[in-house]
Amino acid sequence: MLRGFQDFILRGNVVDLAVGVVIGAAFSGIVTAFSAAFLNPLIKLATGGGTRVGGAFVINNVSFDYGTFLTAILNFILIAAVVYFLVVTPMNHLTARFKRQDKPPVAEPSNEEKLLAEIRDALRASGGVPRP
Repeated sequence: MLRGFQDFILRGNVVDLAVGVVIGAAFSGIVTAFSAAFLNPLIKLATGGGTRVGGAFVINNVSFDYGTFLTAILNFILIAAVVYFLVVTPMNHLTARFKRQDKPPVAEPSNEEKLLAEIRDALRASGGVPRP
């Protein structure tokens, strides 16, 4: 029972996943800081300033804060772009490179095969073997 658990933990996928979660959490902090420092002020400028990011509208005394939603959308797009361009694309290139290198070399025909091919070609040339 414990051996199976140890194999599961040390398989590599779990460790990779744990590393990904930790890096993702750290990257989330960077994106949050970037949003607070750059995106929120840009949204405030585009929507007329004010204390709230992007502002809000009120219907029947209920406030709808669309600035927070805009910031969340921009954060998502930013994270997705960084993950795609800095993680997915390089990994795809590496995977393609390793797949190209993994192809086995083409085996050269043996001396017997070469001799048989010469005999076949000579028989065809003399008309002794019909062509398929």
